[in-house]
Amino acid sequence: MLFRRRKPEGFFNRMRTALWPRRSFGRSFQYFIKRVLRLTATPHAIAAGVAAGVFASWTPLLGFHFILAFALAYVLAGNMVAAALGTAFGNPLSFPFIWASTLKLGNMLIGVEVGAHQRHVDLEALLRRLDVSQLWDPVIKPMLIGAIPPGIVCAVGFYVLTYWGVGLFQRRRKLRLAARAKSRIQEIAAARSERAANRAKRA
Repeated sequence: MLFRRRKPEGFFNRMRTALWPRRSFGRSFQYFIKRVLRLTATPHAIAAGVAAGVFASWTPLLGFHFILAFALAYVLAGNMVAAALGTAFGNPLSFPFIWASTLKLGNMLIGVEVGAHQRHVDLEALLRRLDVSQLWDPVIKPMLIGAIPPGIVCAVGFYVLTYWGVGLFQRRRKLRLAARAKSRIQEIAAARSERAANRAKRA
């Protein structure tokens, strides 16, 4: 494989890179924007895909964000690659804020007062028998409910920004391609005229 590493990268190095990019989050954010803008699809498809990924990132369903994003993108006629890129909204920097805010908002919507007694989580049952029901009422349920309002708001915001950005980028790219094609045609015409003039001189 071209450009393969001489020494394969280990598991811990890959995890470190996933949690903290080598070239800073700013460079990664710029790369993300370029990837989105250069997708070959309509502005709506790209924007809907990104919005689906952003909404999925607000849910506590870790490990299922891609599946949820693809399902929402399919319903919204969005681009699947854009949906996968949109899930980058959920990252080590945003997850603490997302989890804390969705849990608090979900408890408020359900009617659980802050500091009120909640169901005790049996860690032994959770770890030994993988009893997910131990986390459903105190954690997962309020986070799912609390993820809906901010998820919708962020998804709509990212849809508008992405639709505008992709539309502007595609229009400028069409103008650049048209100008390049016009310049190329003019060069070809000038070359033909020069060859015709040379032949006329020789004749």
